Amino acid sequence: MRAIRGLWRWRRNPLCRATDLAEAWVALAALLLILLAAPVAGSLVGETAQDALQRSVRSQHEARHLVTATVVRKLDRSPLDADPETSSGRDLRNRVLADWTAPDGTPHQGPVLASLKDPQRGDTVRIWTDRHGRMVARPLDSATASTHAVLAGFGAALATGGLIEGGRRLIVWRMVRRRYARWDQAWDRAGPDWGRTGTGS
Repeated sequence: MRAIRGLWRWRRNPLCRATDLAEAWVALAALLLILLAAPVAGSLVGETAQDALQRSVRSQHEARHLVTATVVRKLDRSPLDADPETSSGRDLRNRVLADWTAPDGTPHQGPVLASLKDPQRGDTVRIWTDRHGRMVARPLDSATASTHAVLAGFGAALATGGLIEGGRRLIVWRMVRRRYARWDQAWDRAGPDWGRTGTGS
């Protein structure tokens, strides 16, 4: 809006310099580029991220399996978590030794974090494993993937806008430097005795 006001202000002003008009045109061009290029860049990046993340969601859901593990016994807290003062709200899970059967039919046993207040032998917990029974992280869900894609699109749009604004500022900075250089040359031509009575006569 400042660019449009600037162009309107300078359209028939006798004090308007070519550089003033050029700066206003650069600002208007940058504004139009931001309004057009930033949404396009955000949309393209968001769509690309959405496609890639949804493919990842599908592949993770194919490769990871939710299995039932049976508690054998409760394990001591990890030495790293020995201080109860440092525990947080997410430490409400207990470490237990559990047995489970992998999707390929092989038996497994190992430590598991169980969301059980007081785990007892025979209690069951659900864990994610690969097809060979190795524990893995929970697969990404579709809604989270879409949220990440939207954030990537917004980030790309903001980055595009920032690059355009940075380019505009660089161009204006160079124009101002050139203007100051011309003023210095004009002062040099005027000579050291500019403004004195009788100069040039």
